[in-house]
Amino acid sequence: MFEWLQSVFIEQSPIQAVVVLSVIIAVGLGLGKIHIAGISLGVTWVFFAGILAGHFGLAIDHSMLLYAESFGLVLFVYELGLKVGPGFFSSFRTGGVRLNLLSLALVFGGTLLAVALSALLSVPMADMVGIIAGATTNTPSLGAAQQALQQLGVSASGAALSCAVTYPLGVIGVIIAIVLIRKMAVRPTDIDSGDHDDTNRTYIAAFQIHNPAVFGMTIRNAAQLIQPKFVISRLWRQGAVSIPTSDTVLLEGDRLLVVTTEKDVKALTVLFGEQEQTDWNTDDIDWNAIDSSLISRHIVVSRPEINGKRLGSLRLRNSYGINISRVLRSGVKLLATPGLVLQLGDRLTVVGEAKAVDNVERLLGNTVNALKDPNLAVIFVGIVLGLLLGSVPFMIPGVSAPVKLGLAGGPIIVGILMGRFGPQFRMVTFTTRSANLMLRGIGLSLYLACLGLDAGAHFLDTILRADGLLWIATGFIITFLPSMLMIWAAMRLSRLDFGSACGMVCGAMANPMALDYSTATIPGDNPAVSYATVYPLAMFTRVVIAQILVLLFV
Repeated sequence: MFEWLQSVFIEQSPIQAVVVLSVIIAVGLGLGKIHIAGISLGVTWVFFAGILAGHFGLAIDHSMLLYAESFGLVLFVYELGLKVGPGFFSSFRTGGVRLNLLSLALVFGGTLLAVALSALLSVPMADMVGIIAGATTNTPSLGAAQQALQQLGVSASGAALSCAVTYPLGVIGVIIAIVLIRKMAVRPTDIDSGDHDDTNRTYIAAFQIHNPAVFGMTIRNAAQLIQPKFVISRLWRQGAVSIPTSDTVLLEGDRLLVVTTEKDVKALTVLFGEQEQTDWNTDDIDWNAIDSSLISRHIVVSRPEINGKRLGSLRLRNSYGINISRVLRSGVKLLATPGLVLQLGDRLTVVGEAKAVDNVERLLGNTVNALKDPNLAVIFVGIVLGLLLGSVPFMIPGVSAPVKLGLAGGPIIVGILMGRFGPQFRMVTFTTRSANLMLRGIGLSLYLACLGLDAGAHFLDTILRADGLLWIATGFIITFLPSMLMIWAAMRLSRLDFGSACGMVCGAMANPMALDYSTATIPGDNPAVSYATVYPLAMFTRVVIAQILVLLFV
């Protein structure tokens, strides 16, 4: 019996590697469900479970460890890129420059603090670059620093060890900063659920035509008088309801049900004359009971040939006499403009006569079961492209060694590009929310388990050394102080909501565990979108800075 257990848990083999990593992940996720004072570290416990296992002598084959760690990280960041890709560029246009400037301020501010602490505490820069990598949970920067040290003929063992002992508090430091800021400085108005992060987010309002300037004018001509875009879902005239077209003539007293954005309601009120006071945005409205001749139905795009086509190219209104008032994508309600590129999984709100709506349903598919299976081929093709991009060397003036995006930077960039532009090339990038969360969870758990297991063997011995304690204290200062200050500055000086500020800091600190905590405790997708917006540039900058610090100070 003992020999059998030893062969399963101790003797290194593929089976032993799977068993050890599975036990670490299971124990860590179990501990992650425990809440202390209302706070849980969630998946971060997997990392500490790995450290504990490594401390007690558990180990797996080193090549298997590197493979599982690398694959887990790649899977996590690629799926994260796919998730935020559809809304990434719109968020970048509206606030991405500001987010990246804030993240770079955090990167450079933390670096200057580290250089000052290195001089003040007499910590050699060969060790400090490892402390910075651990404090910012940025293993690609550690790899870059180690490569630069080796080129100078300097031992890189100190950097690896200092990274390992500072990494745990690097994870915890950002989470502690988020928790403290939330307790001390966050007001209810600072929590944005993400309902306003897209400029196309819809708002429904009813108007009456009382403006003489549009009497007798077609809807097409009236729309040209103002800049805001809108969709007229229904038109009531003399007790009868109809689906208007762009050639429908507006008459005095007409009532219009209009889908637009909330910020454009005032402009439409000026155009049409009067806004009705009825709230059409509550969840309890029975749209099919509004009138007897028209119905409203949600239809899911499930036919692959529709994927990537522009809504206007389908000519649904002219061909079927229906109207599409809005489109729901990944929880975001989008305005159904002719230029909107449709993706598999989009849920269209179709208004029209029952027979016409049935015809549109057959055209679009509406077969939800067909979307439940993720397109694994596209996922692995994207991972390959991401790894190829991550391996491309970039030469920086003044830096002797080439810089690479690495395992994390390449896949997240390709994931974002695939999520946003894949449908335009007929690539089925859609995955259900549950499938995306599962793949991300598996990837992050594997990555953390391997990191902890690798660091655990010498973790306690290093902590008990005097320089080990100094490394830990220094790393925590580099993690906690800039994170705390930047979250507060982003909220109070740059007017970011709490979720976006936290996601920005998590991305600048390359901390997926803190991001996981943020997304679990803050409503909406703002943390994840901000993380993906700043992560590529911040990660690349940290990789370059690590090599520059070695070349300048070692």
